Amino acid sequence: MAEPFMSEIRLMSFSFAPKNWALCNGQFLPINQNQALFSLLGTTYGGNGQTTFALPDLRGRVPIHVGNGHFLGDRAGEEAHTLSISEIPTHVHFLQASNANGNAVNPNFGGTGYVLSAEPGNAYATGFTPSAVALNAGTVANNGGSQAHQNMQPFLTLSYCIALSGIFPSPN
Repeated sequence: MAEPFMSEIRLMSFSFAPKNWALCNGQFLPINQNQALFSLLGTTYGGNGQTTFALPDLRGRVPIHVGNGHFLGDRAGEEAHTLSISEIPTHVHFLQASNANGNAVNPNFGGTGYVLSAEPGNAYATGFTPSAVALNAGTVANNGGSQAHQNMQPFLTLSYCIALSGIFPSPN
C-alpha cells in the first residue's frame, strides 16, 4: 500500500485500524501529540481546539462531497423518521353519501331497514351534491401509529479508517 496522505480516509474490509490509522469513530485526540493532523482537521469534527480535536465519526453515516450548501464536517439525516402532518402532502379523501332513506332492503346485512338506494355495484354515486353531515366517530379514525420508519438506503458495512501519519498534503 502506497504511503497515504495524512488524514486520508480509506475503506477497509476488516474490523480494525491498521498501524498508523484509526477508525473514523469520532474519537478525541490530544493536540499536543498530533499537531500535524490537527493542523489539517482543526475542530471540524469536534474537540475544544485547545487540548483536543476529534476524528470524523462515520458510524451509521454515508459521506457526501462538499458543495450545494454542504460544508466539511456537516452532519444531517437520520436512520429512522416519524412523519409529521406538515410532511405529508395535502390530499383529500372523498366519501359520497346521503342522509336520505334507501329504497331497498339488502338481505346480506340481515336487517329490515332501508340499506341500498342504488342497484348493487353502484354503491357510490357520481354527481353528488355534498352537504355537511356529521359522521359517527366510530366510522372515521386515524390510521398509522406515529411509528418511525427506516430511512436508510441499502448498505454494506465496512470500516472507514483515517491515516494518522503520512505525506502532509499541500494545496494546489
